[in-house]
Amino acid sequence: MADLSGARWRKSTRSAGNGGECVEVADNLAGIVAVRDSKDPHGPALTFPATAWATFVGAIRR
Repeated sequence: MADLSGARWRKSTRSAGNGGECVEVADNLAGIVAVRDSKDPHGPALTFPATAWATFVGAIRR
C-alpha cells in the first residue's frame, strides 16, 4: 500500500457548483497519482502509476 501521508489533494476548478460530488487527485507523490472521493477524505484512495494516469488524462483531453 502506498504512503499517502504527504499527499496534497486538489479538486478540479471545474467542480464548483456540483454539490460537492467530485474526486480529488494528489499528483505530488513520487511515481504515483492517488484519487479519492471528496465526500470521504478518510476513506480509501485508488493509486495509479504516474505514466498510466498521464495516458488516461491525455485520452480524456483528446
